[in-house]
Amino acid sequence: MIRYNHIKKLLFKIDPERVHQGVERLLPLMAKCPITTNMFAKRSIFSDTVLEQELFGRKFYNPVGLAAGYDKDAKMLSFLPLLGFGFVEVGTVTPLPQKGNPKPRLFRHKQEESLQNAMGFNNSGMEAMAKRLERLTPFSIPIGVNIGKNKLTEPEQAIEDYAQLVQKLEGFADYIVVNISSPNTPGLRDLQNEAFIEELFTRLKKLSHRPILLKVAPDLKAQDAIALCKKAVEEGASGIIATNTSNDYSLVANPKPTGGISGKVLQKKSFALFEELAKELFGKTTLISVGGIDDADEVYKRIRAGASLVQVYTALIYNGPKLVYRLNQGLTKNLKRDGFNSITEAIGADRKQ
Repeated sequence: MIRYNHIKKLLFKIDPERVHQGVERLLPLMAKCPITTNMFAKRSIFSDTVLEQELFGRKFYNPVGLAAGYDKDAKMLSFLPLLGFGFVEVGTVTPLPQKGNPKPRLFRHKQEESLQNAMGFNNSGMEAMAKRLERLTPFSIPIGVNIGKNKLTEPEQAIEDYAQLVQKLEGFADYIVVNISSPNTPGLRDLQNEAFIEELFTRLKKLSHRPILLKVAPDLKAQDAIALCKKAVEEGASGIIATNTSNDYSLVANPKPTGGISGKVLQKKSFALFEELAKELFGKTTLISVGGIDDADEVYKRIRAGASLVQVYTALIYNGPKLVYRLNQGLTKNLKRDGFNSITEAIGADRKQ
């Protein structure tokens, strides 16, 4: 941790998107070096059978995953399991390549240990994604693919974008996530309505037998989010991911005028909405919690509230490559302290009381 803090001071003097691009080029090279891979595997992978569970037809060795947005094009996928993740979600990917929004579009809020991004689904498109995933299949840990519509696709044609993506990528994914909750594509969040959800899932479930999940925004009112997610589950959604980034700029002291906020400041807001969703949907579908998770106690809290899995992103940037090890190690201690023999016994423990 001390070493990473020294490195972080240097990295944080550089534009965050340039740093990310550098990491994107470096990790695939590191994945080819046995010395590097062995070192990271020993220091970052924490294993204990208490953390294992079966979901979506796959074994998850631990419940801590990497959220979408970090590895948009699956370029780093060969290395990411060495950081100890139990699963990785790539994307968001769109049918056609797109450059995203004008730069600068990624900003640090250092004091709040948070980020603000206005990336706009910059990615190489589904054809490039399919080629990379094909080379890596079968993969060592479960893979989720997060899908979104192109910026220039009109709302009335959005379902066609999602349908194309499912048809192209479902063979490489253990689960697929419909992203209509990013704040960085104009009009995307307007699709967060029951009529669209019903039409969308009716279409997608005819195209694939893969689990298809819905990811929702933290800025929805609780009753609206519940209605939306219940409709998705009724129409065949296999799970709910809560939550995406927030456009509540009151969360940070010096916000930029655009983009979604992630990180520590999102912790309370994200959990509050997750809690309301879990009250209604726990036991009826798979729930994944993301937003501001940065320590083992928070992971445990989300699991007891009803999350089968959790995801991190911003905390990895602020805490470094040892993060996932510490989360899984601490979670294991909490589970065993409270007498759970398996994580599956702890999932939703607070809902059962």
